[in-house]
Amino acid sequence: MTLPATISERRPRPPADLAEGAGTAIPFWPAPDFAAWIFDTFINEGAPLENAEHAHLREASIGVLWTGVENSKRQRTIVGRAELGETIGGSDPWSKGRAVQQLEGWFGLVPDFILTFSAPYADQADDATFCALVEHELSHCAQERDAYGMPKFRKFGAPSFCMRGHDIEEFVGVVARYGADASGVRALVDAANAGPTIAAADITFACGNCQR
Repeated sequence: MTLPATISERRPRPPADLAEGAGTAIPFWPAPDFAAWIFDTFINEGAPLENAEHAHLREASIGVLWTGVENSKRQRTIVGRAELGETIGGSDPWSKGRAVQQLEGWFGLVPDFILTFSAPYADQADDATFCALVEHELSHCAQERDAYGMPKFRKFGAPSFCMRGHDIEEFVGVVARYGADASGVRALVDAANAGPTIAAADITFACGNCQR
């Protein structure tokens, strides 16, 4: 599979003032067109870059935000973050109430997941890198599993969602000394050796979930 030309033509772009960075009057901007593009590009059946790993999200509500606010952690700039909507605001009634009011104002409901993207970064990223960033954040949006590894559902049949960490976390030095099999990274090594199935991309960005 290669990156379709329509990706570049239809790819969502951030508002110009947000793309310029900090100092804008509205630092966060809801992007329903971006959310629709995500479904139409990666999630829906028959999408041009359909990924079966995101199939559980076909029943999810996803709110997307552009931001011009700079964010960093551990000396790395954060350019994307995925969050579980129901956890926004924590457990304190006032903090939770404010968060719910804000989310409903932006999206009309509290989405299952909220994805936030750096407008300045996305504006200059090439198509492959932009798609890689979006899919990275989507990969954090998971469906809960029971003790037997089966998908979990809520009372009325809707999927029970959660946040997902990375498949692999290991030190380069350990892999160099003991090998991919002993380090549990064989699948990652094999995938890297096989080459990209869509397009080469520079995804050395920092994800807010990965820096927590």
